[in-house]
Amino acid sequence: MDPLRIVFMGTADLACPVLEALAKVPEYQMLAVVTQPDRPKGRDLQLSPPPVKVTAQKYGWTVYQPIRLRAEESIRTIAGWEPDLIVVAAYGQILPPAILSLPQYGCLNVHASLLPRYRGASPIQWAILNGDPESGVTIMKIDEGLDTGPMLKWETTPIRPDDNAQTLHDRLADLGGRLLLQTIPEYVAGRLPLISQSAEGATYARKITKEDGRINWSLPAGEIACRIRAFNPWPGSFSFVPGPSGLVMIKFWEAEVVEAAEAPAGQVIRSDPEGLVVGCGLGALRFLELQREGKRRMKIKEFLAGFRLEPAVMFQPGFNVA
Repeated sequence: MDPLRIVFMGTADLACPVLEALAKVPEYQMLAVVTQPDRPKGRDLQLSPPPVKVTAQKYGWTVYQPIRLRAEESIRTIAGWEPDLIVVAAYGQILPPAILSLPQYGCLNVHASLLPRYRGASPIQWAILNGDPESGVTIMKIDEGLDTGPMLKWETTPIRPDDNAQTLHDRLADLGGRLLLQTIPEYVAGRLPLISQSAEGATYARKITKEDGRINWSLPAGEIACRIRAFNPWPGSFSFVPGPSGLVMIKFWEAEVVEAAEAPAGQVIRSDPEGLVVGCGLGALRFLELQREGKRRMKIKEFLAGFRLEPAVMFQPGFNVA
């Protein structure tokens, strides 16, 4: 049997375990890896390759980084490889019809949610933010809609109380690679039915922005705690307190709901080595790990040794974040 000729499209960290999984199958011929262009990163804004490019180069595969996938040159290049199958995971661009129609077996997407829930860019964060008890991965055949194509396989995983966006991301990335390897042979052999997505229960997970990390202290403590987990590691959850030279931004990395005396939303109730307790719209939160702007993350005892937060201090909305 001839090897299955595959083009892989991915950019973010989530796609790397999927690409690694494909590399383990000798019957699959990786024609090329398509990823986003290198982008400026860090304070010095040096050009950095996307994670998928780094993984592809490890195997010596051809890497193609078009600015616009819809451009005629991009379509001609990919058509010239004559793929049997295109596999997509966290790529970041919508595939145009001219590319969807190229492979004999179409284009499969590894999506980090249980479709039709959380179509779109940020399914992992929104699942945690909304307090869902579980998440999962869906392998779907791509159509012209946004994550609306028919499904082939899916698998669930519980969202644990201590999960944040990073831990759930890592688990789903590994699950996606395993599930894809189970799917491809059955799909190519014609043994997997295409299951249309139901319109009922469909939701859209919009892209997360830096501004989403701003804490609204008027929300219930449980909801704020979910947001802190959802926005860890990016963009982080933050608020502001008065400092000697103006407002100081504080990031909150670890929190738990606690019983405490009633206090205005955003007011410090207690501040000691056991934790920083802050009133919320309903209930209170104890914070165990904080970070001052421009500093490293610290456990509460170390943080308070260098930056005091006295009871009755009020956290404030602050200014817009660039």
